[in-house]
Amino acid sequence: MIQFPNAKINLGLQLVEKRPDGFHNLVSCFYPVPWTDALEILPAQAESTFTLSGLPVPGAPTGNLCWKAYELLKKDFDLPNIQMHLHKVIPMGAGLGGGSADAAFTLKTLNQVFELSLTIEKLEDYARQLGSDCAFFVQNKPVLAVEKGDVFEPLELDLAGWHLLLVYPNLAISTAEAYAAVSPCFPKNSLKTLLTQDMAAWKETVVNDFEKSLFPQYPVLPQIKAQLYEMGAVYASMSGSGSTMYGLFQTPPAAPLPFPAEYSVWQGVL
Repeated sequence: MIQFPNAKINLGLQLVEKRPDGFHNLVSCFYPVPWTDALEILPAQAESTFTLSGLPVPGAPTGNLCWKAYELLKKDFDLPNIQMHLHKVIPMGAGLGGGSADAAFTLKTLNQVFELSLTIEKLEDYARQLGSDCAFFVQNKPVLAVEKGDVFEPLELDLAGWHLLLVYPNLAISTAEAYAAVSPCFPKNSLKTLLTQDMAAWKETVVNDFEKSLFPQYPVLPQIKAQLYEMGAVYASMSGSGSTMYGLFQTPPAAPLPFPAEYSVWQGVL
């Protein structure tokens, strides 16, 4: 079976407080985006294998979240050996949740292929053991994420028809680095309420709190954000803890795009 794990963007990200366990409580809208990897899982006669292609993925294959997802289910179910292949397209360290999506889609695919009859709730429980935002990709629909980003509240937000431009400046920012410089605080306004405003107002109200600490360190990020607005974006922001910047447009941005060839750029319609 072949699946296509997709990315997500964050519409606003409020860092509320540091938790006793060292993580942070946050509030953010997770919104699925059709920029995808490709994942294939087949039963195998011989021993289990996991192979990779596409963008180079650091670390040993057995440390990959896809393999960890397989091992997690294998502890509780009599899974047979498998052949698993991941073709990596979504950049890593980009704030797009690509690795988390790969893990969640591995769980969902194994559930389908081997008829494990796992409920959505049970799949989300397994996904939370692999990473804070993995569980989002089980249902893969817009939500308001709270706590560590692994608890979800329903959100009526439909951006269907909006044009999205993603710009990854070939700059990986680790989650640890991003969180090291933040100063969490309780927001004055509810993000859920702010997102009900007309999108033209988001420029001043819907903020990713990581921008405050990361923009001074990486001047290319505010530069890209400014370029997106110059191109006509109604709203532009950083996704997650960076470093992908994105713009939302009512019509497709005009070519040629003003970004260097070494950047990864994706555009499409939501």
